Amino acid sequence: MRSLILSTPVVAGLLVSVSPSIAQGCLKGAIIGGVAGHYAGRHGLLGATVGCLIGRHEASKEESRNRDHRRNNAQRYAD
Repeated sequence: MRSLILSTPVVAGLLVSVSPSIAQGCLKGAIIGGVAGHYAGRHGLLGATVGCLIGRHEASKEESRNRDHRRNNAQRYAD
């Protein structure tokens, strides 16, 4: 319990300090990972951390796909 009390301000500070583009996907992943980690043996903080990393990775892949799609459409209509 003590580690949860000490780590909560640290996690909150990190979430406030990141820009919205970096946090995209992180919050959703952290919530899902935290709940899954909690039910998988009281590893909620570890689950939230891993969920955040996976959420950011997936959001980055989706952003890259969207950027490529927009670039392809711009080239198609420019010709």
